[in-house]
Amino acid sequence: MTENPDTPPETPHRKGSLRFFFRWVLIGAALLWSLGVLILLAARWIDPPTTAVHMERRLQAWIHRTPYHERYEFVPLRQISLDFQHAVIAAEDARFYQHHGFDWQAMQIAAEDDMEGGRIRGGSTLTQQLVKNLFFGTGRSIIRKGAEFTLVPVAELVLGKRRILELYLNVVEWGPGVYGAESACRYYYRMSARSIDREQAAQLAAILPLPLKRRPDHMNHYSELILERMRQLGW
Repeated sequence: MTENPDTPPETPHRKGSLRFFFRWVLIGAALLWSLGVLILLAARWIDPPTTAVHMERRLQAWIHRTPYHERYEFVPLRQISLDFQHAVIAAEDARFYQHHGFDWQAMQIAAEDDMEGGRIRGGSTLTQQLVKNLFFGTGRSIIRKGAEFTLVPVAELVLGKRRILELYLNVVEWGPGVYGAESACRYYYRMSARSIDREQAAQLAAILPLPLKRRPDHMNHYSELILERMRQLGW
């Protein structure tokens, strides 16, 4: 059997180049992952000055030459009313204190709704959303999901539930250039996050899935559902 002269054999040099390339890709990925772990470890004590979402919005405003004013004020969890904390948990991650970073039950429900062509429900936990906010912005890709999947258990381990909730409430997007509970309360209601009442908290929690399109004063129906969920959870 003769070798096809039109198909040149793969040279050892080419094989070595591919191995070299993939080796450095893996090394680079490992270094980036390690950096993410170090940032999460630092976030246990240090309040993040910015996030990937914040930087993404600034870049978008610069590219499109649109005005951009950022409101971002980090406050301790004790300065955010319990009603506000409970409203966000009820709206976004009702099993927050039961899971260890992933709510497989919520993911299954979301997948079933998607397959049945119904309204798609989000299955991401607060921990997943925090990791995405800190490191990955609003984009979606398999690579991003894979990296998120490996960092979420680290966040649960090194931060703990209270710090995860504190970070999430302070960095999440609540409107154009509005980040965090304190900024959201002052922007929409002209009051501090400590003073917000139960109904206002539910209205703010209702806009979280689409913060650039929704406004709290238009969220009466969704906020009532959140208030009912809070009552079911004993809050």
